[in-house]
Amino acid sequence: MVTVPGGTFAMGSEEAYPEEAPVREVAVDGFRMDATQVTNAAFAAFVDDTGYTTVAERAPDPDDYPGVDPDDLVAGSAVFRSPDVPVDLREPGNWWAYVPGADWRHPLGPDSDLDGLADHPVVHVASEDAAAYADWADKRLPTEAEWERAARGGLDGARFAWGDDHAPEGRPMANTWQGRFPYENTALDGYERTSPVGAFPANGYGLYDVAGNVWDWTADWYGVGGDRGDDAGASGGTPACCTPRNPRGGSEAASVDPRDPSAVPRKVLKGGSHLCAPNYCFRYRPSARYPQPIDTSTSHVGFRCVVSADADERDTRSDEAKK
Repeated sequence: MVTVPGGTFAMGSEEAYPEEAPVREVAVDGFRMDATQVTNAAFAAFVDDTGYTTVAERAPDPDDYPGVDPDDLVAGSAVFRSPDVPVDLREPGNWWAYVPGADWRHPLGPDSDLDGLADHPVVHVASEDAAAYADWADKRLPTEAEWERAARGGLDGARFAWGDDHAPEGRPMANTWQGRFPYENTALDGYERTSPVGAFPANGYGLYDVAGNVWDWTADWYGVGGDRGDDAGASGGTPACCTPRNPRGGSEAASVDPRDPSAVPRKVLKGGSHLCAPNYCFRYRPSARYPQPIDTSTSHVGFRCVVSADADERDTRSDEAKK
């Protein structure tokens, strides 16, 4: 883990997607964060120790999905499948498929495995899977504010985790999509899907893959404007009275998409993935955010964990007392 210093920073952006606005001043206490996303090897150690079964490995409960044919409720997860021709970018079903038998051990479906992927980020993990691992590791998931503070690496206000240039001196700085998404991937960065953690340069705090590779789960419920929970209004900035400190995102009820008949709450994803491209999902930036249903796992979502500074201090004091 690496240390992320506490402090005040400008959270959000007004140059890209509306849900990132407004820019507002936020303060967080110091903490420690996993330098990389949790790998398949690390998640396997957790499963071996606990016998844990992920959401993707369980058949959905028909009571949770009224109106859905019970025969369709089988264990599986969403896998990206690139079409051969241009498609309507308004229809994610053109490149996403729910694959029975897809899970963290079988990232592309039941006939796939983790051969050669031990140091790649674990995928096909839902929110509760990430939280269960964090609890086992005596850690927790970061808040959205903590994650963004860490991803900026001290470059407050920069467009990317490494600065304002997309590819300094022509060098890819993250595992993202090159070409026209979703049918043309030139893989100029060397990877068509996930990459080993740490394959690209670290940011200013020593964190890898805070842009691209796979999205990171956070602990915060998704909200926008006044529902965000950090005191930032839909059109205003930080209240004049104070700077929010260690804000928590929104509420479970407000996070539900009103168009979702199953009313599944959503949490914030950060960081973008290898499927993010300038022509679609330009979200491999610290301010970018995405609402992910907590029951949904995919082939491009993973996580990393944090430890509060005060927890580190308590552990240190305990160790010294034992000596």
